[in-house]
Amino acid sequence: GGWYCFNRENCDSRYDTMRRLMSSSEWPATRVGTGILSSQPEENPHWWNANMVFIPYCSSDVWSGASSKSEKNEYAFMGALIIQEVIKELVGKGLSTAKVLLLAGSSAGGTGVLLNVDRVAEQLEEMGYQGIQVRGLADSGWFLDNKQYRRTDCIDTITCAPTEAIRRGIRYWNGIVPERCKLQFKEGEEWNCFFGYKIYPTLRCPVFVVQWLFDEAQLTVDNVHLTGQPVQEGQWLYIQNLGRELRNTLKDVTASFAPACLSHEIITRNHWTDIQVKGTSLPRALHCWDRSLHESNKHGKAPLKGCPIHLIDSCPWPHCNPSCPTIRDQFTGQEMNVIQFLMHMGFDVQKMAQQQGLEPSKLLGMLSSGN
Repeated sequence: GGWYCFNRENCDSRYDTMRRLMSSSEWPATRVGTGILSSQPEENPHWWNANMVFIPYCSSDVWSGASSKSEKNEYAFMGALIIQEVIKELVGKGLSTAKVLLLAGSSAGGTGVLLNVDRVAEQLEEMGYQGIQVRGLADSGWFLDNKQYRRTDCIDTITCAPTEAIRRGIRYWNGIVPERCKLQFKEGEEWNCFFGYKIYPTLRCPVFVVQWLFDEAQLTVDNVHLTGQPVQEGQWLYIQNLGRELRNTLKDVTASFAPACLSHEIITRNHWTDIQVKGTSLPRALHCWDRSLHESNKHGKAPLKGCPIHLIDSCPWPHCNPSCPTIRDQFTGQEMNVIQFLMHMGFDVQKMAQQQGLEPSKLLGMLSSGN
């Protein structure tokens, strides 16, 4: 992950301020894997001993580009080609004997999974490796092309409405979208395929979608800024509505994990085992998904009992799930509990209690226990 840039100005500024996302020249020689990339069973209960490959992001194109540096373009955008090259190289390093290849990513990398998972499967088939099951795990990459809370001109990645940024980006990167998705839309409308709920129905490979219902990156591009000032009522309603819309787009997604938290990215965080939806943690849900795919290959039977893979919070506001990651005040760095956070957001306990037909003290009790 790491956002993207979509024109000469904002790519120049990204090159000046975030060089590691534009070039590998300053990358460290080694990294320690965390979360799903950890080799410690406590931190990564099911996949600690899997073969893991980490592909850092330097293409700034949501893993979609296929354009080399040219007279016209000073930058090369080769996200889609990088993935193909990595696969080619791994075949000689043991991938050829694998049973399952899980392509996982967070944020722009999560969207990258949706854009590339079927292409990776096709590539392996063409190379003669039909036996490898290719699957996707998209974390925090399921964005909505909704109306911004406040419309702003498209100046940089943060102010630009998601659809407009991607529309410009595809042209600038010479971005590739999967054929099956492309066919669903008119020519020039390929940007639609960058949005999870539009590309998902066209995918052939099984994909597990992990998405916070109140994703910080989504709120940023929607111009809801939760810094310092209490949130106005309009923003509060917008945030709740965002959660509802997101929940709706996930209802037909077979394998999903969507906690009602305000956060962004999870699979490489070391606290990724702590978050639960309806009493099930994410590693457990992924394990259930893994098993269900093995089982269904054998018999094509119903989902496994007591092993859920469709987990979406139903409570309506950010951090109504008690296992959400800790919230910190953006200025002071102080930890906040749910009630402090809601007050900070301008949440009116009296009014909310009235709407829900509850005593204010009862509502506060429910909030602090996370019911």
